[in-house]
Amino acid sequence: MNTKMEEEIVIASSSIDGGIGCWDLQTGTEHLRYKSCASPPHGLISVGRRFLASSQLQDPKASSGAILYWSWSRPQVEVKCFPEEPIKPLVANSEGTYLVGGGLSGNIYFWEVATGRLLKKWRAHYRAVTCLVFTEDDSLLVSGSEDGSVRVWPLLMIFDDYQMEQASQLYEHSFQEHTLRVTDIVTGYGGGNAIIISASEDRTCKVWSLSKGILLRNIVFPSIIDSITLDPGEHVFYAGGRDGKIHIAALGADSSSIKSHWLHIIGSLSSHSKNVTCLAYSTNGNVLLSGSEDGMIRVWDPKTHNIVRVFKHAKGPVNNIHVLKRPAYLNPRMLSNVQASSRRHGLSLPPPLSKYINTMDEKVISAVVNLQATCNNPLDASSISSQVINCQIKELQQQGSAAAAEMEVEKLKLDCTQSMQMLQRWKKTYDNLREFCVDELLEGGNVKSAN
Repeated sequence: MNTKMEEEIVIASSSIDGGIGCWDLQTGTEHLRYKSCASPPHGLISVGRRFLASSQLQDPKASSGAILYWSWSRPQVEVKCFPEEPIKPLVANSEGTYLVGGGLSGNIYFWEVATGRLLKKWRAHYRAVTCLVFTEDDSLLVSGSEDGSVRVWPLLMIFDDYQMEQASQLYEHSFQEHTLRVTDIVTGYGGGNAIIISASEDRTCKVWSLSKGILLRNIVFPSIIDSITLDPGEHVFYAGGRDGKIHIAALGADSSSIKSHWLHIIGSLSSHSKNVTCLAYSTNGNVLLSGSEDGMIRVWDPKTHNIVRVFKHAKGPVNNIHVLKRPAYLNPRMLSNVQASSRRHGLSLPPPLSKYINTMDEKVISAVVNLQATCNNPLDASSISSQVINCQIKELQQQGSAAAAEMEVEKLKLDCTQSMQMLQRWKKTYDNLREFCVDELLEGGNVKSAN
């Protein structure tokens, strides 16, 4: 196995309150076990590798949800959040600045992690949201639902109130070909040019083109597929079935045949005694990980199809697994220092997530997005925007709003843009003047030589 796997950890959770398991991928050593977690599928995430977050399974009659935070250095829950409704899937952008949750109502909630503010909420689906994923460049959010649809949301559209009012719909694409609940979604590399693969209880996995908005492949499996993951080279993808098998499907197989959907399935891995509920791929170690209702996590060599290592979750079926680069906080040498520093400086996790949108925050976000969108001519726009922001800052300060500070930051950014543009203009003027002087000197020298 690759020595780079030494830097990676595996985290896993269960639908039963068995906590969150955390292991070293190479050695199999278990780190801290984080307590009090009963997560739904796609409900466990690492937020910017700074801390763990998980939505929680609730009583079906409960009207509100729960999202919990754990720091890497402590096993106990440190922050409890209570959203407006039960949340199932959770996802964070790569930097960990935003947290997105999918509700039972079909709503999507978009929070700012540092402040806990609910920035946006919109009706995304007719039924419960089942899975959420960002594209590699964090520019698009992809959602799946119990209604069978897969939708692609451009974040710039979501945060631009003017475009939202003008547009007939918020999504960029709405794929409706699944006939039953969407169980998992993965995206490839390439941002807006990537492929999307969706799995459904209709026993199909469908491959979509993000740039063209069309269906590229439809693959029918012998069992319902609950989880999928892509090979880093995007030659194949792995599909975890309720038959206990991990089916291997080729993305480049010939599609000319009428029965081509069968040609895509080129093999399978079999060892779990129950449903394969979740999959992950370690690009560093080049290994495949699978979690199952049998409570086991298996690590596979995708070339030989051999099992390299097995982890056992403390309690119940496994329904979430992730492979992460090991956070510095889990380094045994640093752990005591981190804990001591936390006590000394009062370092803590972000505040709880807001239940509702603050209308003043919504106005500020809209203003900032609209200002940035209009800056096609930086010199003119930044001057106008600066005046607008000054008025807004004064108004917000009179109201005692903390958003005034945020607006002042935006003003500084725009002032900086204007200064940089002015600097470029002066530089260009200087270069032109210098070129003119050099030409004059050379021409004068040539006249003297002729005389």
